[in-house]
Amino acid sequence: MLSTPLSGCIEGPWKSEMHRIEKNSGDDTLRILTYDIMALSDEMISAFTNQTGISVEFIRANDAGGVLETAILNKDRPQYDLIIGIDNSFLGDALAFSLFQANDVNVENISLKALSSHDGSYAVPYDMGSICINYDTSYVDGENVTVPMSLWNFTETEWKGKVAVQNPRTSSPGRSFLIATTQYFAEDTDENTDYTDWWAAMSANDVIVSSGWTEAYETHYSGGYGPWMDGYIGDAQAVVSYCHSPGVEAWYGENWTQSAALNLAGASFLQIEYAAIPNGAEDISQAKSFIEYLISPEVNSQMPTQNFMYSVLDGYDLPEENGYRHHSVSPIDTQISSENIEAHIDEWLNNWDAAI
Repeated sequence: MLSTPLSGCIEGPWKSEMHRIEKNSGDDTLRILTYDIMALSDEMISAFTNQTGISVEFIRANDAGGVLETAILNKDRPQYDLIIGIDNSFLGDALAFSLFQANDVNVENISLKALSSHDGSYAVPYDMGSICINYDTSYVDGENVTVPMSLWNFTETEWKGKVAVQNPRTSSPGRSFLIATTQYFAEDTDENTDYTDWWAAMSANDVIVSSGWTEAYETHYSGGYGPWMDGYIGDAQAVVSYCHSPGVEAWYGENWTQSAALNLAGASFLQIEYAAIPNGAEDISQAKSFIEYLISPEVNSQMPTQNFMYSVLDGYDLPEENGYRHHSVSPIDTQISSENIEAHIDEWLNNWDAAI
């Protein structure tokens, strides 16, 4: 569906950052297009350079949608040899635009879960994490306010103006959660309502809609680290975030957090992030070397503490240290292919606009 392929990203805050990128050919620098919080440490990048003799330069967009738009703007003459950070909520658009070329990177150690949305040769998963609603346990105390048993509970009076979500047109987590709701309400027992009815009810219940995850989590959410951030408001006791965000909070908080993830079957979406080689890349071998490094056990096992996402390799989990794993939820996710997302995303976004 290519009529409005960038409907999830053209309105984002990265729009002013889009530009044609100039590249000097013939050097030993690998230029990587990625988003602004790709958190591989300087030590890990230096280790790659020491092993291969290839230096690395990152070209930043604000998030996955910005990476996609930059890739499309530079489609005919990409000025980078590797793209990192497009996730499975945007991957269908990237494939429809034929942005990537096939690669022969060995993915035999990557889990079937990480390959569930795309198991082809065009994009290699390097991290993943489920998107769901987090809530403040100091508000959801089990007495005055009980743990929601359905997404419909968030349309009730005790949640009026207390839920923060991200705009799916400007936020990858927001887009992922919208996708989850389309399937959650299609599979529930009420045949007379669907996701549009829920979003309309949330709008009537004064849901807080932010442009991105940072604003929703740091500014509005009362259960996370927001109180230590400039501009904190704390008017939301629930927020769309990662199901392992409480684990990250605990990891930093020495096994203490007041945040919890809501584990409702089908009310979460497994976000998978990819590395891919663009069509027209000048040095495929350098790009392939970095992908192999990125999914190597010594590097990918560190994703939970480097990029605060799960490793995609079989046999690795979140660390137990400081309650990281204990406070993280592994939900029953919405299962939907990137091709199915690409086929329906315009409809879902337009319906979300109408509901909100």
